[in-house]
Amino acid sequence: MKAILGKKLGMTQIFTAEGGVVPVTVVESGKNVVLQNRTMENDGYNAVQIGFGNIKEKKVTKPMQGHFKKAGVAPVKFIREIRLDNASEYNVGDTIGVDIFSEGDLVDVIGTSKGKGFAGGIKRHNFACGPMKHGSKSHREPGSTGAMISGHGGRVLKGKKLPGRMGADQVTVQRLSIVRVDGERNLLLVKGAIPGPKDSFVMIRETVKPNKK
Repeated sequence: MKAILGKKLGMTQIFTAEGGVVPVTVVESGKNVVLQNRTMENDGYNAVQIGFGNIKEKKVTKPMQGHFKKAGVAPVKFIREIRLDNASEYNVGDTIGVDIFSEGDLVDVIGTSKGKGFAGGIKRHNFACGPMKHGSKSHREPGSTGAMISGHGGRVLKGKKLPGRMGADQVTVQRLSIVRVDGERNLLLVKGAIPGPKDSFVMIRETVKPNKK
């Protein structure tokens, strides 16, 4: 599996040779640095810890300062662990660039969706509106939350769809194609939209093909 960390710069469009318009998201990846190796002998699984993004040293905690010092690399802001079967091929301090991907590759993009704050049931769960006439007092209020449970008193069951915090969740968009790889500027152009606002961090990994029986 191939994977890399990056920062979402925004969306734009490019034109094909036939004159078609392709909407793309521009992701700046730069050079991902390998911070640590996880091995089956020591950790029970094979993985590589990689980091991306600049951060001031004064904003790094002392435990993380020791972690970066042990790896012999400058502090990074965004750190993720990627499980790889060939993790032993990567050494601490190695860099991973956008050239691991090629045009036409299918990838999954993992990011944190935009936070919407506190939202009502209509916006959050697509509930229907109440009567909109002047006499109604429940234009956008939720209706019944369910019947009382016999012998247990009235209560709302866990997991009930209600108003609450919306967004700011981890979201994975699968099977997006790489439209262009710009190694000079460390950019990846991914077809379509990906999760998160501008300047948010994302992880791009190779789409795993399902096993056909």
